[in-house]
Amino acid sequence: MHAAASHLPIASSGSFLITPNVGIMIWTLVVFAISLFILRKSVFPRIGAALDARQHTIEETIDAAERARKEADQLLADYRERLQEARQQAEEILARAQKTAQAYEHRARDEAESKHQEALEKTRRDIEAETRRAIAEIRREVADLTVAATEKLMRKTLSEEDQRRLVQEALDELDFDALSVAGEGH
Repeated sequence: MHAAASHLPIASSGSFLITPNVGIMIWTLVVFAISLFILRKSVFPRIGAALDARQHTIEETIDAAERARKEADQLLADYRERLQEARQQAEEILARAQKTAQAYEHRARDEAESKHQEALEKTRRDIEAETRRAIAEIRREVADLTVAATEKLMRKTLSEEDQRRLVQEALDELDFDALSVAGEGH
């Protein structure tokens, strides 16, 4: 019997899990309904509020990230625009510097050419003045030689007025303009 009694509790406990008991089912449903009611009144609103707050925080973070991205895009666009403006200004400054250098070079070249022309003109004037001085000196020497030759020929001393007249006649016979043109040709 002992063996039969030991089999009974095992058999009855196995059938308990398999056979439905209406009383336990009703109590399980009542406890489930009460638990559901308590969860719905106190726990679910807190969980819902926590989830709503979390959703709100995530949305704000996403909005903030979107605003930050837009601001970064705007800053990048502004930076690129300023960089482009700086490049244009640098190119303009470089172009102005090149123009200034070219203008300075042309001015320096023009000044050098002007100084060269002035030096040539001064040299030409000096040569003309020297030529006139040489011609005047030659005239005096010719006049003196003419007077001396005339005195020797006439064996007498001429008056100052006769000397001037003879010198002027001798000078009029000489073509000094041909001499000065020939002197300039060299």
